[in-house]
Amino acid sequence: MKNTEVVGSKFIVQTANENHLGFAEVICAEMEESAKKRGTGIAKRSPVYIMEKMVEGKAIIATTETGEWVGFCYIETWEHGKFVANSGLIVHPDFRNSGMAKAIKMKAFELSRKKYPDAKIIGITTSLPVMKINSDLGYEPVTFSELPADDAFWKGCASCVNYDVLTRTGRKHCLCTGMMYDPTEKEPSAAAVKPGAVVVEEKHSWDFLKESSLYERWMRIKQRILLRREKRAEKKNAGAVLVH
Repeated sequence: MKNTEVVGSKFIVQTANENHLGFAEVICAEMEESAKKRGTGIAKRSPVYIMEKMVEGKAIIATTETGEWVGFCYIETWEHGKFVANSGLIVHPDFRNSGMAKAIKMKAFELSRKKYPDAKIIGITTSLPVMKINSDLGYEPVTFSELPADDAFWKGCASCVNYDVLTRTGRKHCLCTGMMYDPTEKEPSAAAVKPGAVVVEEKHSWDFLKESSLYERWMRIKQRILLRREKRAEKKNAGAVLVH
């Protein structure tokens, strides 16, 4: 993997380092502001935490050729490197809809595969564009039970407006979709392939473009079901209060 890549003639996407520490505060501020606008959870991180990721070589940053910050993403590990998540993807408002989110996400994926080749790369999202990017990279939808059981992983959802749905269902259901890239399913081991054999790549089992419209419909149905459950729970609780 090349540490630095020029995208078009305007942007540079690269593994962050000590030279980018000065961007940590503005990145954190933009992450928080974006989460507030969308009403979804991005784990709140401090500038010091972002700096640590940069120094460790576990972050991707995009800048203009003149050094202006464009976007950022970092990687985290769970359960001793069994799982890797590309977290905190953010693009400066002035550069959104320019393809930078995909470029940063792809670079973060490459970095994750380089540092943790045996790890399962995971993510949870309600964003169809992010799902499309993930699908192109080889991620597939999974149940929440296949994601890390580590409480620290789910803590990142605490700032989301739907967090109560997640907790009340015992982390089994929410409006987000879990996705995973499992390297053991994508790449046959060398021992399993006989010398001279032709390896036929298995066709991707989930066609995002064909199924995204069905997914949108399912999300609407899922949201209505969860809202009905919430209303029933509220009425039940209200009734219990009146009885007492």
